[in-house]
Amino acid sequence: MKTLAITNQKGGVGKTTTCVNLAASLAANHKKVLLVDLDPQGNASTGSGVDKAHLKYSIYHVLIGEKNLKEVIIASEKGCFDIAPSNRELAGAEVELVNELARETRLKAAIAQLGDVYDYVLLDCPPALNLVTVNALTAADTVMIPMQCEYYALEGLSDLVNTIKKVRAHLNPKLEIEGLLRTMFDNRNMLASQVSAQLVSHFGDKVYNTVIPRNIRLAEAPSYGLPVLMYDKLSKGAVAYLALAKEIIVKNQHVKGAAHG
Repeated sequence: MKTLAITNQKGGVGKTTTCVNLAASLAANHKKVLLVDLDPQGNASTGSGVDKAHLKYSIYHVLIGEKNLKEVIIASEKGCFDIAPSNRELAGAEVELVNELARETRLKAAIAQLGDVYDYVLLDCPPALNLVTVNALTAADTVMIPMQCEYYALEGLSDLVNTIKKVRAHLNPKLEIEGLLRTMFDNRNMLASQVSAQLVSHFGDKVYNTVIPRNIRLAEAPSYGLPVLMYDKLSKGAVAYLALAKEIIVKNQHVKGAAHG
């Protein structure tokens, strides 16, 4: 089982879009996937066809210790993956956990109880470097950083890399950056191409080969509670996320092969 935190403290970079569509694309490749929505806005839940307003239990109840993860997981029938949903209640978890023991490892312990039911667990982090994000980074094997290729993107990246280093030093020594994902990419934009080239020269093979384009179908799909693969499977967005899923599967097979070799 591979646990991948998808995070960027900067909002609006395609983080939730990536979580939902990567989950559906991995599922389309016959992988068993759990998406954990850790954002109080609950957009990943809505985008997976979940009615977040009428949830009996959510990831909030897991983090405060009232439920185990299995009890809150529901099936996203439209996406063919499972989801641990979220809603506004999660915003309260931050305050409630402040004085709790082992507060940073709540999510890690919850995921460990699942055993090896899933091939991939995707963690959709809130757009902030808060206690919920630290829980995700502590629980994760690797981190995916979706980012737009724009002027301020590299600035925010250094803050996030520093946070990852701190979590590695104190809470999760095995945490690695799996990759940087270029999202909402418009290749007619000169600046986007320049920032993209900078990323590749800085981070080398940590930058995914797959680039997610700006795509109207990707933007429309969540309003129907559907991953883009189920909304328009021939769209550029759907094709790109399928390519990303394949790239991740191949990457992880190489890592496994190297570990066993």
